[in-house]
Amino acid sequence: MSRTSPHTPLQRDELSRRGLLKTAGGLTAALALGTASAATTADAAPASFAHPGMIHNWGDINRAKVRVAAGDDPWLSGWNRLTANSHAQSTWTPNPQATIIRGGTGENYGILYNDIAAAYQNALRWNVAGTAAHGDCAVRILNAWASTLTTLTGNADRFLAAGIYGWQFANAAELIRGHSGFDLTAFQDMMVNVFHPLNNQFLTGHNDACITNYWANWDLCNMASVMAIAILTDDAAKYDQAVTYFKSGAGNGSLAHAVPYLYTDSDGYGLGQWQESGRDQGHTVMGMGQMGALCEMAWNQGDDLYSYDSRRFMKAAQYVAKYNLGSEVPFTTYTWGTGQSCAQQSQTAISSASRGQARPVWAMLHYHYNRRLNLDDKYIAQMAASVAPEGGGGDYGSTSGGYDQLGFGTLMYAK
Repeated sequence: MSRTSPHTPLQRDELSRRGLLKTAGGLTAALALGTASAATTADAAPASFAHPGMIHNWGDINRAKVRVAAGDDPWLSGWNRLTANSHAQSTWTPNPQATIIRGGTGENYGILYNDIAAAYQNALRWNVAGTAAHGDCAVRILNAWASTLTTLTGNADRFLAAGIYGWQFANAAELIRGHSGFDLTAFQDMMVNVFHPLNNQFLTGHNDACITNYWANWDLCNMASVMAIAILTDDAAKYDQAVTYFKSGAGNGSLAHAVPYLYTDSDGYGLGQWQESGRDQGHTVMGMGQMGALCEMAWNQGDDLYSYDSRRFMKAAQYVAKYNLGSEVPFTTYTWGTGQSCAQQSQTAISSASRGQARPVWAMLHYHYNRRLNLDDKYIAQMAASVAPEGGGGDYGSTSGGYDQLGFGTLMYAK
């Protein structure tokens, strides 16, 4: 299976060095739902990491450059959405903190997610339009945090902060790693010393709770952070840690646990019940963005997690999209263990809370499954169209949910 998006000669060389995509087979019987098994090493890390190689590669950037310059839609509409965002202005002033708290007394994590959104959006403008002021702004933000932040803390929510803001921060840095003013070494040190220890602690210990206590997104954001840090620092062991957990982790973020039940609807489309579907649709759609980011980063390093286990993730995205478009989907009673004692709880019906909520997660999935792989992704495609052109942090409210995705998928993924 080969990529169909355009690449520069440099990227083609990198792809040939990494070889064919390492598409894995199905999950083993040991991964039956509710059964924790020892994870084997994925051995998936590329011999040479591609840069930029997280949620955007050179092909994405070059395509956006050409299409925006030509005034073509939908790229131009996506670009206009970006340039209208207050975070995307080169006058943004960073507000770095030594300590970030999420959960409990003294919460201040909103400062962090706003600055990350600004760094990413300015980095996009620098990459797509080449405007020096935006590159300089992204550098100022990331250098300021790299020289200031030493601690992430709070209640259990500190693990969410380490995960969500970890992979996002690393992605912003990846986009400007070649900028002459960027202190890449200092930023790498911050990611390794401040973010990764919490990511690793959560994935290996789950805050001393029952393995099923935490929702899929908790695992997913920490897996994505581990992978992003691995790519940023060319660390094969960390990369393998993330891929291994996706395939065989014991928690709810691994693929078999995140998508516990499979169906086929009356139109013949494969559907997969998402682990948080009985909770609410806001967190369920968030899961599409978190797992999507993980799969996109792996794809750009030569690993096809998108198609792992007979495209189980695609079936989940179809399920979530179909329900949020207003159609009904099947639901199997979902039971899990909570707290430290694994006390049982059950959900007997899908939740309609936040149904139809707009989040900028669908373009990444649609343009992968439909355009790269030429698959019929009916429900994903309809959801992508319904939220286009996608915005980013600052376009979906001021609370943390509006910043759980970096966004701007219409600009960066349309093909």
